[in-house]
Amino acid sequence: MAGTPGRPIFLLLLWAVGQVSPSSAHWKPTWPAYRLPVVLPQSTFNLAKPDFGADAKLEVSSACGPQCHKGTPLPTYEEAKQYLSYETLYANGSRTETQVGIYVLRSSEGQSSGKSRRKRQIYGYDSRFSIFGKDFLLNYPFSTSVKLSTGCTGTLVAEKHVLTAAHCIHDGKTYVKGTQKLRVGFLKPKFKDGGRGANDSHSALPEKMKFQWIRVKRTHVPKGWIKGNANDIGMDYDYALLELKKPHKRKFMKIGVSPPAKQLPGGRIHFSGYDNDRPGNLVYRFCDVQDETYDLLYQQCDAQPGASGSGVYVRMWKRQQQKWERKIIGIFSGHQWVDVNGSPQDFNVAVRITPLKYAQICYWIKGNYLDCREG
Repeated sequence: MAGTPGRPIFLLLLWAVGQVSPSSAHWKPTWPAYRLPVVLPQSTFNLAKPDFGADAKLEVSSACGPQCHKGTPLPTYEEAKQYLSYETLYANGSRTETQVGIYVLRSSEGQSSGKSRRKRQIYGYDSRFSIFGKDFLLNYPFSTSVKLSTGCTGTLVAEKHVLTAAHCIHDGKTYVKGTQKLRVGFLKPKFKDGGRGANDSHSALPEKMKFQWIRVKRTHVPKGWIKGNANDIGMDYDYALLELKKPHKRKFMKIGVSPPAKQLPGGRIHFSGYDNDRPGNLVYRFCDVQDETYDLLYQQCDAQPGASGSGVYVRMWKRQQQKWERKIIGIFSGHQWVDVNGSPQDFNVAVRITPLKYAQICYWIKGNYLDCREG
């Protein structure tokens, strides 16, 4: 039957997309294979220029904890389309809103070029370590961490793209001060003699690290964050993508669909960020995942404001290429106090990259859904 799918069918399809059983070697934590949806722009229209009046908040909080989120119904097809629609802000201050459609492809679609594609079927929905020395800071994976001029952290996910938290540039109502001239900072060594021969430790000794800044060309923020206004549902969509004005020329870390916590190596996640209590230092940490919902990971990694926006990653075996690979599976959002059986318990929260979010972010980066078929 044509038209919008019913809620039961939508939820069944949403569950099926995210729950494909991985075919993995039992002795290695292996990246699962997912049947990924497609999120495509349908229409774009201009919006009034924002006033950039919000104060930057370096972390967000919510009273809705794991049990609260688990009790929240999954979005309907129409709701998912609303949440995944997005705003784009340009360097000249103009902005647009883009509405999207959500599709699932038959297995034969997009497999060969030169043939007409079949019609798409719509479906529904303080254990921290400061990293010192250029030999570490300038090498992968630490070199993928960058600092935003608004005070947060971001992660390089493509030649010109940085993934971060939405609240680092938008408070749910409007854009934060400084977003129109947003810059991304890359740590570089500062040499005592001003020399450039960085690889020869005898020719120029680094005095300290400094930031080199690149302007941002445009930003994408999902409407789920803006509509949610940083509460309950909004926290599920606390992510944003920044496009730089020029390539950064560093190795980046690919995004991936977040596996269930029980499939993560040791049940652990890792991330590095620029915590405010250690100015100028990149701070690395890892910890166990304590709980999870479809959209969020709850953990107790030590973190301070400034670390929000960090890419949460894991290293797993890539069966197709027969190699180990790190991927970003979430975005560190902030701190949360949760009432557990009448007593407060604190968590740090990361937004999971679900199949739908992967399809959206990948399309923002690639501009072609055929390049986004593998998560």
